[in-house]
Amino acid sequence: MRGTNQSSVSEFILLGLSTQPQQQQLLFLLFLSMYLAMVLGNLLILLAISVDSRLHTPMYFLLSNLSFVDICFTSTTIPKMLTDHLLGSQTISFAGCLTQMYFLFLFLDMDNFLLAVMAYDRYVAICHPLHYSTKMTHQLCVLLVTGSWIVSNMDVLAHTLLMARLSFCADNVIPHFFCDITPLLMLSCSDTYINEMLILIEASLITIGPFICILVSYILITYAVLRIPSRKGKWKAFYTCGSHLSVVSLFYGTIIFLYFNPSSSHSADSDIAAAVMFTVVTPMLNPFIYSLRNKDIKGALGKVMAMKVLMTQQ
Repeated sequence: MRGTNQSSVSEFILLGLSTQPQQQQLLFLLFLSMYLAMVLGNLLILLAISVDSRLHTPMYFLLSNLSFVDICFTSTTIPKMLTDHLLGSQTISFAGCLTQMYFLFLFLDMDNFLLAVMAYDRYVAICHPLHYSTKMTHQLCVLLVTGSWIVSNMDVLAHTLLMARLSFCADNVIPHFFCDITPLLMLSCSDTYINEMLILIEASLITIGPFICILVSYILITYAVLRIPSRKGKWKAFYTCGSHLSVVSLFYGTIIFLYFNPSSSHSADSDIAAAVMFTVVTPMLNPFIYSLRNKDIKGALGKVMAMKVLMTQQ
C-alpha cells in the first residue's frame, strides 16, 4: 500500500486510552461490556427484522443496514484495542494502520448516508403517505444503499491513497486507540496540505451534503405536521421521528466536533473523548433508542425471546 522509499516507519504505537495500569483494567472491562452490548443489541435488531414479516418494509430494511454497519464500524477498532491489552502489545503495522483507517471511514460514511436515506423515508411517510408504497420501493432502497457503498468506497480510497504517499520519518507514537486521520497527519513529516484540503472537500460533499438533506427533510416534516389539525396526530407524527432524530444528534454532534476543526486546534483528550462517543457509545445506544421507542421492534423482539424459550424447553 506504500512505496518502499516513502517512509522509514514500518509500524505505529497506539497509546490507547490510558497509560495507568489501574485505569487500563477498568477501561478494558468497560469497553468489553459496551462492545458486547453493542453487538448483542444490533444483532437482536437484525434478528427481529428478519423473523417478523411485518417489518419487511423500507424503514426497517434501512434500519437493518444501519445495525449491520454499526457492528462493522465498532469492530474495526475495539477488538484490536482489547486484544492489544490482553497481549501487552501496542503496535500496528503501517499497512494495518491504513487498513483500519480505510474500513473505519468506510463504515462512518455509510452511517452518514444511511441516516440521510432514513430521513428521506420519514419525509415520504409523513408528507406523502398515500404515495409511500410507490415512492419508497424495495428497488429504490436497494439502489440507494448500493450507491452509498460505492460512493463511500471511492471517498475512503482517495483518503487512504493520499495517506499512503506521506512520509513518516521518526515519531511513530499515536496518542489514540486507533489509526485516525488527524493524529497521522500530525505525525507526518511531509506536506499534508492536499490531505487536509481533501478532508475539507469531503466534509462539504460527503458529510454536509447528507446532513443538509436531513435538515431539509425535517423542515418539510415539521411544516406538514403543524398542518395536522389534531394534537394527537401531531404527537404521533413527531414520535415516529424521535428515534431517528436522537441518533442523528449523537452522530453529527461528535463528527462535527472531531473532524470539522483544523488539526492545530485538536487536543488528544478531547479527540479521544469524541472518538469514543461515535465509535462505541453511539452504535451501542442506537439499538436501544430504536427498540425502546418502537412498538413493532419491541413486539418482534418479544417473539424472538418467546421462540428461544420454547426451543430451550423442548
